Amino acid sequence: MAPRKVTAENAILNRKPRILIVTPEITYLPEGMGNLAGKMTAKAGGMADVSASLTAALFELGADVHVALPHYRRMFHMETAQLVASELRKYKSHLPDERIHLAEDRCFYYRDTVYSRGDGNAKLALAFQREVINNIIPHVQPDLIHCNDWMTGLVPAAARRMGIPCLFTVHNIHTHKMTLSQVEDAGIDAAEFWGNLYYSRPPYDYFESRDTNPIDLQASGIFAAHFINTVSPTFLKEIVDGYHSFVPDAIRNEMRSKYYAGCASGILNAPDMADNPATDDKIPFRYTPETHVDGKRKNKQALQHALGLEENPDAPIFFWPSRLDPVQKGPQLLTDILYRFLDKYWDDGAQVAVIANGAYQQPFIDIKNFHHLDGRLAVVNFDGRLSQLGFAGSDFMMMPSLFEPCGLPQMQAPIYGSLAIAHNTGGLHDTVEPLDWNASTGNGFRFDTYDANGLFWAMDQAMAFYRQPQEVKDREISRIMAESLRRFNHEQCAKEYIHIYEQMLHRHLVRNFDGTDSNPLA
Repeated sequence: MAPRKVTAENAILNRKPRILIVTPEITYLPEGMGNLAGKMTAKAGGMADVSASLTAALFELGADVHVALPHYRRMFHMETAQLVASELRKYKSHLPDERIHLAEDRCFYYRDTVYSRGDGNAKLALAFQREVINNIIPHVQPDLIHCNDWMTGLVPAAARRMGIPCLFTVHNIHTHKMTLSQVEDAGIDAAEFWGNLYYSRPPYDYFESRDTNPIDLQASGIFAAHFINTVSPTFLKEIVDGYHSFVPDAIRNEMRSKYYAGCASGILNAPDMADNPATDDKIPFRYTPETHVDGKRKNKQALQHALGLEENPDAPIFFWPSRLDPVQKGPQLLTDILYRFLDKYWDDGAQVAVIANGAYQQPFIDIKNFHHLDGRLAVVNFDGRLSQLGFAGSDFMMMPSLFEPCGLPQMQAPIYGSLAIAHNTGGLHDTVEPLDWNASTGNGFRFDTYDANGLFWAMDQAMAFYRQPQEVKDREISRIMAESLRRFNHEQCAKEYIHIYEQMLHRHLVRNFDGTDSNPLA
């Protein structure tokens, strides 16, 4: 038996495994990956950034990485009627080294956004998975498939039927249900892998369940995958331990099964690679950890001017960048204390900048008008360039989320020298550590009790730091910026995914060579 294990190890070392990343959204693709790769941008959230960074990291390492995407012609600016003959030949060619595989369906071609409002997403998901299962996987013949969220929830079941190891990344808890007959009507032969799907109730047999027993796509992806990950370690543990009543039982139970079988982990997302104040072309004044004092003062004045705040480079600015969603993000905690806080720190010149859209925007506007807080409180719609200036010009960034699968602003902010004020949950727990400026440890301010007083306490701690001697503040912000640049980046994120790939491929190859498997779910 021992020589066969050596043979398996040699196979792992000598071959270049082919990885297929299946994702409904992506921020960018390396130019060398295929024809017109630079045109492909379709982003709705953090999944796009993770997919892009992971693909780029694998490609730069020389891995045989392939990507399956819906063909968003309009978003990709690929109107074939406008291409000249030579471009069209390249566009339609399927060269041996082509690594980008576009799922073709008219429902993708003329879209302006990745997702629809209402029930349209189910149609998009089925069309995408039909092309992946029927055409792209047989064409690519991958050694490992990496799927992302419920829009790819059928693929792990098909991959298991094909004998291909599959990683499934859970970015959000959203899901969708549909019957086997709906899946098959979309052109997917679900009878081939129906036993690997997760149903609303235990299925008696295929025919009994086909029309009356809906499939949960997110739970199916978790159930059928060989390994899963969430986008923060703490959020995974919170789900397993029974936190967050909004998590459906099906998803929680399947995550628990994977977790206790040793087939689940949490991997933090990372901010966009462009998030660096030394190179960011969206901010007017660039700076480094060493030059942040002058750079942030200039950006602060630019932010104050843009928002109509009092132009005072010594005023502490508290920045709100997240959507104003009272269910998750906690803006009501801030409105409950907003006037009291500004009144308490009026002589310090305290200011609050809200650059965000959402259902809870109006209460901020009402508070501003009622208390005549012009110059101290700004409330404007989200704008990408203005939001980057918010990170560069503010001193503190507020993120009091009730729950957070990962979160990105709390990682972006310290890179720009804006310290996070966050509720102790999920990805916020994993990325924000309490600041101790005497010991030079930590990077922000965390509160445990989810209420307005908890947030007020954390903002008090932030102001205590702001009142420290200038040399203390300069030292700590410089340290935090440098540490954050090293810690919160796509290279670190990609290394963790690559480690999982290696483990999965090892187990798969050892099983194939030895006929044994120490992992019951692999």
